[in-house]
Amino acid sequence: MPEPAAFSRNPATGEEIARFPYQTQAETETLLGDAERAFRGWRDTPVAARAAIYDRLAAVLRARSDAIAPVITAEMGKTLREAKAEIEKCAATAAWYAEHGPALLADEPAETGTDDTAYVSYLPVGSILGIMPWNFPFWQAIRAAVPIMLSGNGFVLKHAPNVMRCAFLLRDLWQEAGLPHGVFSVLNVDTDAIEAVIADPRIAGVTLTGSARAGAAVAALAGRHLKKSLLELGGTDAFIVLADADIDQAVTFAINGRFANAGQVCLAAKRIILEAPIADRFTAAFLEAARAVRAGDPTDDATTIGPIARPDLRDGVHDQVTRSIAAGASLLLGGHPIDGPGNFYAPTVLGGVTPGMAAFDEEVFGPVAALVVARDAEHAIELANASEYGLSGTLWTADVRRARALARRLETGGVFINGFTASNARVPVGGVKKSGYGRELSHFGVREFVNAQTVWTRTA
Repeated sequence: MPEPAAFSRNPATGEEIARFPYQTQAETETLLGDAERAFRGWRDTPVAARAAIYDRLAAVLRARSDAIAPVITAEMGKTLREAKAEIEKCAATAAWYAEHGPALLADEPAETGTDDTAYVSYLPVGSILGIMPWNFPFWQAIRAAVPIMLSGNGFVLKHAPNVMRCAFLLRDLWQEAGLPHGVFSVLNVDTDAIEAVIADPRIAGVTLTGSARAGAAVAALAGRHLKKSLLELGGTDAFIVLADADIDQAVTFAINGRFANAGQVCLAAKRIILEAPIADRFTAAFLEAARAVRAGDPTDDATTIGPIARPDLRDGVHDQVTRSIAAGASLLLGGHPIDGPGNFYAPTVLGGVTPGMAAFDEEVFGPVAALVVARDAEHAIELANASEYGLSGTLWTADVRRARALARRLETGGVFINGFTASNARVPVGGVKKSGYGRELSHFGVREFVNAQTVWTRTA
């Protein structure tokens, strides 16, 4: 019987790249022991010294970009252009926290209502287990780890088993930047071993980006052991285009927002909701642009989208498309796997999508755009909220003041006006409803896993 292992295959060819035998119980024990010892030193490292390592990480990522990007592309399938953009985003985030991190963690004066003085310190709590997905193998890990580690916590990365080369490469780059051994470590175990790790007293909390099902399971385990959890669970983001919007710009942004990373993005234009007066015009322009989206070799500069990360994921996308058509959606473009090696799926556009269809109700993690028609703006908001998810949303209109008023009625963690959804170190990201809870990035991410310690001094 082959040794239990995580392994990666090139999604563009189907060829196996590497196998990574799962760590034994003894190896996991050593890893957690190293993480605990490293945390004790890291928590006592001045914030400015932690920030200096972040500056060096940014420099290392930028210097190694041409070598890192092909690893991401070979293991996950995104285009080289997208892989390089992912690395730059990681570098920019590390650099931003290097500059602003010390101020985010400074003691904060607090009013007592008396002559006494008080302040709040933000103190680390331990090593945090990060269970991360494969769609952005560097960015997702950086987005979670950088704020958490800046606070003085350690980070134990449990990455998706199909991107373990990326996981170990990222660990090595941290160490090249000068991070002490064990502060950022990589856990390579089967799913069945996760419960014991969460239960371990050396793990202080857990953050997960993944499916709602996985999030519910991890939250239950964390709760059982009285440990905090942070969950980012994806969504069915609405891209609302109102009648007064700049249609040409909206189409351009919708194409990018839906087909970037072959549609394998949590914050993305998944349900494109069109106010009736402009629905036909938008649909015609969107279809013309979608026909120019080219699926192919992700190392070719002419390719727009690469393959889906795994064959089972491609099968799942096709099933959602098939069920949506059976329920009454119109197939306007694509709608089929592409013959040949690799996990390629044709850029797809579905029209006439309504609640109750898979393309409306479920998160479709692939290059599939669902076009939904709303009677008016009120109906558009109603449709956008008719989801069990609430990660982010987009509003396109010439009336920004109106858009800001409508944004308050959208049940999402983020709203983007006249643009597409994105994440940025300066602002928090996270969701509501089944999209999870807690926030990553900005000062919110820095303070998610801390002891907000009140220090109160009584005056005579």
